[in-house]
Amino acid sequence: MLIVAAGLLILLLIGIPVAAALGALSLALDQIYMNGRLQLAMGEFYWDKSKEFLLVAVPMFVLLGEILLRSGIASRMYAAVIQWLSWLPGGLMHANIGTSAIFAASSGSSVATAATVGTVSYQQIGARKYNEALFLGSVAAGGTLGILIPPSIILIVYGLTTDTSIPELYLAGILPGAILAALFHLTILAACTIRPSWGGARVETSWAERIRVLPDLAPPILLFLVVIGSIYAGFATPTEAAALGVVMALLLAGARRALSIEMLLACFEATLRTTAMIVLIVLTSVFLNFVLGFMGATRAITEYAGGLNFSPTQTMLCIILMYVILGMFVETFAMMLTTVPLVYPIVTAMGYDPVWFGIMITVLMEMALITPPIGLNLYVVQGIRLDGGRFSDICKGATPFAIAMLAMVAVLMIWPEIATWLPDRLY
Repeated sequence: MLIVAAGLLILLLIGIPVAAALGALSLALDQIYMNGRLQLAMGEFYWDKSKEFLLVAVPMFVLLGEILLRSGIASRMYAAVIQWLSWLPGGLMHANIGTSAIFAASSGSSVATAATVGTVSYQQIGARKYNEALFLGSVAAGGTLGILIPPSIILIVYGLTTDTSIPELYLAGILPGAILAALFHLTILAACTIRPSWGGARVETSWAERIRVLPDLAPPILLFLVVIGSIYAGFATPTEAAALGVVMALLLAGARRALSIEMLLACFEATLRTTAMIVLIVLTSVFLNFVLGFMGATRAITEYAGGLNFSPTQTMLCIILMYVILGMFVETFAMMLTTVPLVYPIVTAMGYDPVWFGIMITVLMEMALITPPIGLNLYVVQGIRLDGGRFSDICKGATPFAIAMLAMVAVLMIWPEIATWLPDRLY
């Protein structure tokens, strides 16, 4: 298994795309250990997995986020959140986190959340003299909430991989998502209390203005109620709920007269690009897990972990450390899909709740998104900078938020009921 991990790491470090690296590694392992027997069934394998109804939710949630962005709903939402949160030390950085949390409850995508909030907020850095590193770090960190607060694409993929209930995972992500957003706010408060100059110029507002912008917060809240409410009302599956969300987003865009052929074509193109990347990574990762299963790697790792005589807590701490280190070098989807089938049997054999582990691993995936050198959200935020700037600035700015995520991991370890309380009450 160490050879497999080393091979994957080398391929990624030399710049091979994630899906290509996973596919090449699968074919190489099959050729070496099984004389290419599994390659004969590869086409049928990919076709069967690509027909999974649950996967249809992925492009739907991506499209939903694109519609919100290109229709102007997201920018109006950000402006509304500014009026309610900018009085805190740190000003618009709190709006970055608050908008990300609201947008995450609509789109399900971390990249879409970071790109949207970054695009609408970037101009404020120079205008209000914020500390650029911390400001951009708040955008990158806030974007990670897109994969924890439901609806979440990562939770869908985890549920598909481990055969865990998606509705239960969605319920489990609500409280941890809210707590993590609060930890991000506290991080900004602490930084700007210690260094007030980092907080930029205050935004002047009034209660009359706050009341006036409340309707701009309604669309994402309505979308959340439609998507999540339809699931728990028993009216729709997660995939059908995603489709309902897209229909509602189109209606909202039409009500704002932002719907046009050009806008829709741009949304479709961006959705196709993102979906192709995600699904190809998912399929190649699942095939790699298929090959590893035939090799006996999963059984060998489970037996090895059992032979160490570690307590459940010690084992989980080792798994957490593994993910923290892997998150520095391996893309999020690839890391989850190549490791979960290996560690999931160990975790469940030691008595841990599969739903709780789904939330724990999602928080660790969030941390990987802002951990250099591979952290995807760091590159998304770097891409919106007009002056280019140094990539290291964003890495520094995201570091305090990565520490807050480690605190969230500790909270989940000490109080696992934070993740399991809602599912236990409603299921």
